[in-house]
Amino acid sequence: MATFKHLSSKNADYGSAEKYLLFEHDEFTNKPILDERGRLIPRANCRFETLNCGEDDFAIACMKSNLQYGKNRSRGDVKSHHYIISFDPRDGTENGLTVDRAQTLGEQFCREHFLGHQAIVCTHADGHNRSGNIHCHIVINSLRIADVPLLPYMDRPADTRAGCKHRCTEAAMNYFRAEVMDMCQREGLYQIDLLGGSGERITEGEYWVKRRGRAELSASVKETKFETDKEKLRQAIRKALETATDFENFTKLLSRDGVTVKQSRGRLSYLTSNRTKPITARRLGDDFDLAAINAVFEQKSRQLAQNAEQSISSQPSILERLQAAKTSKINTYHDSISRMVNVTPGKGAGFEHWAKVFNLKQSAKSVAELERFGFKSLEELKSTLSDAKAAERDCRENLKEVETELRDKKELQKRVLAYANTKPIRDEYRSLKYDKARTKFREKHESEFIIMDSAKQYFAEQGISKIPNYKTLQSEIEKLTSRQNELYAELKEKRSEVKRLQTIADNINRTLHEESNKPKDKNQEI
Repeated sequence: MATFKHLSSKNADYGSAEKYLLFEHDEFTNKPILDERGRLIPRANCRFETLNCGEDDFAIACMKSNLQYGKNRSRGDVKSHHYIISFDPRDGTENGLTVDRAQTLGEQFCREHFLGHQAIVCTHADGHNRSGNIHCHIVINSLRIADVPLLPYMDRPADTRAGCKHRCTEAAMNYFRAEVMDMCQREGLYQIDLLGGSGERITEGEYWVKRRGRAELSASVKETKFETDKEKLRQAIRKALETATDFENFTKLLSRDGVTVKQSRGRLSYLTSNRTKPITARRLGDDFDLAAINAVFEQKSRQLAQNAEQSISSQPSILERLQAAKTSKINTYHDSISRMVNVTPGKGAGFEHWAKVFNLKQSAKSVAELERFGFKSLEELKSTLSDAKAAERDCRENLKEVETELRDKKELQKRVLAYANTKPIRDEYRSLKYDKARTKFREKHESEFIIMDSAKQYFAEQGISKIPNYKTLQSEIEKLTSRQNELYAELKEKRSEVKRLQTIADNINRTLHEESNKPKDKNQEI
């Protein structure tokens, strides 16, 4: 599952970012790790590239641009933005993701979404705790050095102009997350719904407090479990939810543990005995807000009603449970079917022996599959395989239609946003009474009028007479994205089914072919 994270930095030393990306650092203190001679240790299996820096390195290019535009001089200015795309550890072994491929994806992402910024794109082969997840760092200078086209997440004219600074808003993060999801789906990588919220919202600060606390405990005592105040509060809420039957009972159970529940305008907050300021449910995660808490009680009520109506006779019998366990074992068994290998001479007696045993096992499993699904002949299996391929093609066509519609909706949203941002210019232009004043105004705001005319032309080409609402478009895009994810999962299942049936058919064909080509024993009875 690919994740996307953002960090901002007020450090004026741009070279420290390069040093962190290129050399080993302690993950707790962020200090560089030195060898026995006091030298920096380069990171292993790392890719590094700079963009829009010319012949200079990243630090010098950024400082020159800051001097040219007179920006990033104050101590409190955000000097750079650091974005991290972390890929699932399984992508490396199951989906063929390599460091070079991840670096290419990171550079492409940077060129598409951080236009006009000097940037570093660096890919590491490992994450925290040696988790094995390939991840890509994108560090950009907060200052923009070139005019760029209006992107969907931009809501101010300054977001497109050279000499202005990059703003990482909530809309921008949602846009970037959606683009990361699209990239993972397009590349066949594992991904999760980054826009759907999080049951537990672990912030960067809480993560490192927990990590450092565990390290301190493990260094002093045998117990290595460390819990933050937020984690203790989450556990107390979960414990209360297990036994509570309604919201009133829930608040009473928490009050016994020293936690006061406050509700204001449909939002919950939790005040512990050792704090003076409550912790909002939003900071704990989506599983702890009012909607999620009420959903738990509703589910409990439905379950109680179902249990009351359910009779003893409806319970599964011992035979049914044994059959279910047997079916589960068979499912696990059939998942291991593989194609039979070619037994070619010259690879050694050991390989030939293994290949023959392996082929016998796969042949037996294929025959067992035929019996399990009730196929009476090879023709029935081929007919089912043909139907599975047709279903896969239909699913792929549906996916293409949804992708096309989603792409068109995003383009329309981009045009609507661009046109809406020119409203102040359009209103001021209409208020001018004289042609001379209008001509001068148009020359002064030529770029805005170009954007406005381009949007009008697009609307005319698409036959749009009434400009749709931006929020309505965003809702439609989110629904299409959800449908796209469902179709991706469905297509993956259908591909797996086709592959399984094709493997069985190939193995059966090969077994029948080998049987027909076997030399007959003269003493064998016919």
